[in-house]
Amino acid sequence: MNEYEVIIEEINPCGGEKYANKQIIEVEAESPDAYVAENGRFPVIDKTEMSNGDVIIVTGDGSGNLVRYTFS
Repeated sequence: MNEYEVIIEEINPCGGEKYANKQIIEVEAESPDAYVAENGRFPVIDKTEMSNGDVIIVTGDGSGNLVRYTFS
């Protein structure tokens, strides 16, 4: 198991990113993909691995509701 600090941003189509609900949590998981597969509400839309080691996974319902997970 690995430890991650995760920023979870829930973005809705009306408020957009500016009014996203944000929370920061610490989790233990095999990988970011495993955590999102087990705990995410929506299917994965995009995954980006940053040069600094952060992993960003965006999930969504296809109607504008998104949840962005940033793993550090």
